[in-house]
Amino acid sequence: MVGGSAAGLFTASLLARSKRSVRVFERAERLDPAPRTLIVTDRVRDLLGPVAQRSVVNQIHQFELFTDGRTATIPLDRPDLIVERSELIRGLAEEARGHGASIELGRQFMSLAANGRGMELVVKRSESATSETVSAAAIVGADGAQSRVAQAGGWRRQVTAPLIQALVRLPSGMPRDTVRVWFIPDDTPYFYWLIPESADRGVLGLIGVEGQETRRNLERFLQKRQFSPLAFQGARIPIYQGWVPVARRVGQGQVYLVGDAAGQVKVSTVGGVVTGFRGALGVTEAILNGGRSPELRALRRELDLHLLIRRSMHHFEQADYSRLVDWMNAPMRRSLSSVTRDHAARVLWHICRNQPRLLLIGLRGLLAGGSLVRRDR
Repeated sequence: MVGGSAAGLFTASLLARSKRSVRVFERAERLDPAPRTLIVTDRVRDLLGPVAQRSVVNQIHQFELFTDGRTATIPLDRPDLIVERSELIRGLAEEARGHGASIELGRQFMSLAANGRGMELVVKRSESATSETVSAAAIVGADGAQSRVAQAGGWRRQVTAPLIQALVRLPSGMPRDTVRVWFIPDDTPYFYWLIPESADRGVLGLIGVEGQETRRNLERFLQKRQFSPLAFQGARIPIYQGWVPVARRVGQGQVYLVGDAAGQVKVSTVGGVVTGFRGALGVTEAILNGGRSPELRALRRELDLHLLIRRSMHHFEQADYSRLVDWMNAPMRRSLSSVTRDHAARVLWHICRNQPRLLLIGLRGLLAGGSLVRRDR
C-alpha cells in the first residue's frame, strides 16, 4: 500500500482482516495529517463502524440554500456528520495496525517494475536516504489525486480543482446543526458553504476552477459577509470525468488505485470520503476474488450518475438557481430530506417525479456541454 490516506488505510485494514500480509508506505515521517473539516453522510458509520464515530465533531440536521435573494430549507431525516480528517486518519491507522498491517513512515515511493514472481516496489527511507526494494503480488496506490503510483502504472494524470476553506466564527444565532450553501455561478460553477464544526466555529469555503482566482473569490466573500478568517485549509480535489479503471497488470502482478488516486469523487458535490471507502471495499473484493467486485460495479454506476447531475448543472446561470429554489415544492423537499446524496439514482427519480419542470433546465445544461474544468489547471 502506497499512501496513508483514509481510503488507503481502510483498504489496508480490510486486507489485514482477511489475513493478507500488508505493508503501508507513507512519505510523511509522522502520522500527523493536516486538519481539514469534512461533511459526510451517516453512511460512513455503516462502512467504518466505531472508528468513524471517534472523528465526529458535529451533526447536521438541515441545509439552507441561498441564491439571488431566495432561500430554501431542507431538513434531513438522517443527520450528516462533520468529521475531522486528521482524527479519522489516526483512527483508521490504529485499526489497521490492530488487524496486523504494518505502517511504515518516512517511506517515499520511487518506482515499480515487473519481476519474475510479481512486482518490485522501490521506496526511499527519509531518515537514511537509502532505498529498499520490496516484492509484492499486488500494489495499491492510495497516494492522492496526483498519485505517483498511477503515473508509474501508466494511468493518465487526473484533472483537479482547488478546494479552499477558512476557519471562521459562526454568525450570532446560527444553529450549529445547519449548513448554509450559496450558489454564485459568477464565482464558481459549484457553490460556497458554511459548515459548523462546533457551537461557535465553522469552515466557509468553495470549490473553484483556478487556484488564485478561487482564493480571491473566497476572500471577497469573507469580506462582504464580515467574516475574519482564523486559518485556511486547502486541497486539490480530483474531478471525476468518467470511470478510472482501478486495476492494471504489471508483469505477473497487479496494480490498483483507490480513493482520490482513482478519482472516486461524487462530482455533483465534489465529495469523496464515502465513495473512497466504497472504492476500498471494491479493491479489497477484487484482490480477494480474482478481480471480481460487485462493489466497484455499483460505485461506477453511482459516480456516473453524479457526473450526469454535474453536467446538467455545471453551466447554470443565476436565474437557473433561482428557478431551482422557486420550484422546490413540498414533495421535492420531503424527498431531498429522506434520500441522501449517496443514492444519486433515487435523488434523480424523486426530483423528476416531484418537479418535472426541473428536467427542462437540466436538459439545457446537458446540451450546453463542455468540459467540467479547464485542463491546463
